[in-house]
Amino acid sequence: MATEQGFVTHIGQAGNTAWVKTVRSSTCEGCASKDSCESAGNDMKVKAINLAGAKVGDRIVLNFQTGALLRAIFLLYIFPIICMIIGAVTGQKIALMLGYDPSALSVLAGFLFFTIAVLVIKTRSDAMARQQKYQPKIIRIL
Repeated sequence: MATEQGFVTHIGQAGNTAWVKTVRSSTCEGCASKDSCESAGNDMKVKAINLAGAKVGDRIVLNFQTGALLRAIFLLYIFPIICMIIGAVTGQKIALMLGYDPSALSVLAGFLFFTIAVLVIKTRSDAMARQQKYQPKIIRIL
């Protein structure tokens, strides 16, 4: 579990979500998704599930589930590469059986499998975004 401290800047309409302002830490520099955060200088804003019932101005502890984060990173970065390699190998084997140029069919099948992987990621990421385990949570008010 990764935790971070921040301040609540505003509350969502139903009160179950809150926007939290945190300071960009040194761990952010190594994060593959650092450009997807809303940031201005050293400050970052993130939408979080408000489990602690925090109010505007409260100093809070924000929790990120590292297991869910690693699954999302795998889906986004590793899965397309694996699919492209499988496509390239499959294309080469099919080309040898059919008597076509192995390089050309390997490239074509690699790009085809990569495109399929991107479509899978798009549909899967929409479903993942709605799941609470992939969203940061406010776990405590300081």
